[in-house]
Amino acid sequence: MLGIDIKKESNNLVITWQLSRIEVSLEDIEDVSFDNTYAGQEKDAIRIGTPYATTDRIVIKTNSKTYILFTTNGQNILKKIQSYL
Repeated sequence: MLGIDIKKESNNLVITWQLSRIEVSLEDIEDVSFDNTYAGQEKDAIRIGTPYATTDRIVIKTNSKTYILFTTNGQNILKKIQSYL
C-alpha cells in the first residue's frame, strides 16, 4: 500500500498509513478541510503521512482530537471523507 488509505467500516472512518491504523467515529467528526500551512496550525494534532512541501494537508477535527493527513491525493481523499459524513 502506498500513501494514506481511507475507508468506511461500520460507523468509523478508518485511516491506514504504513503500519498505522486509526479509527475515527464518523459521529465525532465536526469538520474536514484543507490546511495550507506546512506543519498544520494545530500544535496537538495527530499527524499522519510525510509532510513535504508539495503535499496536501487534510484536517479532520473531532470532538476531542485533530488529525492532519499529509498526502499527494488531497482532493480525492477530502471528497471521499465528505461522502461518508
